[in-house]
Amino acid sequence: MVLSIHHQRYESMRARMKAMRLEAGLTQAQMARRLKMVDQSYVSKIERGERYVDVMFFLDWCTACGVRASDIVSEFEAD
Repeated sequence: MVLSIHHQRYESMRARMKAMRLEAGLTQAQMARRLKMVDQSYVSKIERGERYVDVMFFLDWCTACGVRASDIVSEFEAD
């Protein structure tokens, strides 16, 4: 099953990613610097649902926030 970037599950993932960033005390600009491969506007577009996130980028995002990706995936599996 291919999910649209606007599917509820994908929107939940983006919201969780933003929450991780905020919980880590990072601005979008700081997050972009930690990710090294994007700028602040790219982080903003991800959080607003204008950019697709692949699994490798998700792993990098979790690492940048100091969170274990497996813990976040477990949250989604429980839903």
